[in-house]
Amino acid sequence: MVRGKIEIKRIENVTSRQVTFSKRRKGLLKKAHELSVLCDAQVAAIVFSQKGRLYDFASSDMQKMMERYDIHRSEYFGAERLQKQQFVQEVKNEMAKTLDQIELLQLHCRKLMGQDLDSCSVEELKEITIKLEKSLTIVRSRKAKLNEDTIEKLKAEISGEKEVLNETSSLRQMFEEPTLWMHSRSLESEMSGPSCGYGNMNISDVKTELSIGLPESRE
Repeated sequence: MVRGKIEIKRIENVTSRQVTFSKRRKGLLKKAHELSVLCDAQVAAIVFSQKGRLYDFASSDMQKMMERYDIHRSEYFGAERLQKQQFVQEVKNEMAKTLDQIELLQLHCRKLMGQDLDSCSVEELKEITIKLEKSLTIVRSRKAKLNEDTIEKLKAEISGEKEVLNETSSLRQMFEEPTLWMHSRSLESEMSGPSCGYGNMNISDVKTELSIGLPESRE
């Protein structure tokens, strides 16, 4: 008969829990004994029940095995602890170096701002002066460049506004005074165009007569 799988979790029923503990404890100690005999290994098993009762098994003297375990644990965890301590010390050293660099940078910034200059020598003051002059030159150059760009932008905007105003004025004149504008355009075309029939005729060449009465009959 195939045994069904059980869910590995705490057994709530006290009686069933005690029965299961007793069975599995015996099985565990039996497996430990078999492992020591079959594989010629030194095996020790220690079990405390829920009420604190001790059950143990040792393939040899339990006291010697516990001492051996303590030595092995000290060696293993001691090496691991040493590695952790070395790592922590390296981190502390790096932090100390970083703090020293930050302090030097802060002192340098204060000197550039004109503070804490009492400890500076003449050479240091000259070096600070050179650095400040170079920085001031760069700042002024950048400022001049920004001013030039702003002026060019304003000129372009003003030019564009003038063109828009001229175009608006021309359109307004066309729509507000269409008759005058069309008449002026017509006169300009008549004066300059070759299509006029009297363009090459002088006023003195035209003969006019004024008569009173009936007109003469023509045969």
